[in-house]
Amino acid sequence: MRETFLPFAKPDVAEDAVAAVAQCLRSGWLTTGPRTIEFEEIFKNYAGAKYAVSFNSATAGLHGAFAALGLKSGDEVITTPMTFAATLNTIIFAGAKPVLADIDPKTLNIIPAEIEKKITAKTKAIAPVHFAGRPCDMAAIEAIAQKHGLWIIEDAAHALGAAAGGRKIGKPGGAKRAAVFSFHPTKNITTGEGGMVCTDDENMAEFLSVFRQHGMSKGAWNRYAAKGKTHYDILLPGLKYNMMDIQAVIGISQMKRLEAFNKRRAEIVAQYMAAFKDLEGLILPAPVKEGDTHSWHIFTPLIDTEKLKITRDEFMKLMGAQNIGTALHYQAAHLFSCYQKSYGWKQGDYPGAEYAGGRIVSLPLFPAMTEQDIQDTIKYTKQVIEGNGK
Repeated sequence: MRETFLPFAKPDVAEDAVAAVAQCLRSGWLTTGPRTIEFEEIFKNYAGAKYAVSFNSATAGLHGAFAALGLKSGDEVITTPMTFAATLNTIIFAGAKPVLADIDPKTLNIIPAEIEKKITAKTKAIAPVHFAGRPCDMAAIEAIAQKHGLWIIEDAAHALGAAAGGRKIGKPGGAKRAAVFSFHPTKNITTGEGGMVCTDDENMAEFLSVFRQHGMSKGAWNRYAAKGKTHYDILLPGLKYNMMDIQAVIGISQMKRLEAFNKRRAEIVAQYMAAFKDLEGLILPAPVKEGDTHSWHIFTPLIDTEKLKITRDEFMKLMGAQNIGTALHYQAAHLFSCYQKSYGWKQGDYPGAEYAGGRIVSLPLFPAMTEQDIQDTIKYTKQVIEGNGK
């Protein structure tokens, strides 16, 4: 057993970020202000988008993006069952119904042909999820969206630094489009909590900037600035979703290190792939499509339960007993009771997601991992898998 516990993820925050947070605290400017605007500028330039609008979480950003479409009861948004609940919940809170299209169990991404099958007169948008940082087939999805006049709202929570066909996720294409990123502590960069929406659509960007601040005509930081105006209007029913300068300065520091972070993630994955390539009982992630860049937010092999005498959950328990942390990303969403009650979804509806959701596991992957951490993960993964073959 490993002497100390190895978590599956751990943020790496530099001393310049710690100092910048302290500076914010001493300045008295804690909430949305000039450092948030600076972070948005840095992020939009990196992504190649005209606009980047920050939020206090990716969930808030998704809610804002769906709300910007003016969805109403009866409208539908097509998404994947292999995602976190936030994707579905924000569609619901924006007033629409989530409609699911199954995934390829090899890539874990939504199948474009399945999207096409689900389009009706009620469909208003497609919400692909770049699972684990692997880009969806955006060329096919964009073609479908343009053919049917639909918006694309990309759940890019896993995909900072990823690229599809050489184009960064977050850089809008020909379709009406927005991409939503997450800065949760497990993600490729962190602001503690936080999110960002990238788009080229001016109306979308304007809506988001108002929606995140109670629907006010003036952002809070402008109202309290030296030349700010006291009075404001409420333009639409918004929520309190704004990012703070305290968060933004961490993000500014993290963006300087993003490329190094992602390079290290890819190096660790390469070691895993080489070590596990002949390991019976572990199904490795599919090769990355030529021309695409995987951001490797998480490393998610499948436990081949047909070849083992243990389940995925038992594998996780055995790894924990060796002080190796693992995580579950994700159960197939249509199997949660809330959605089954609301939409009548049931076991058997989405076999690709069910296959993956019953076998998937996240092994440790974060830039600060040492070589010993990597070797320990490899050692105990092999030990558990090899010791439990049928």
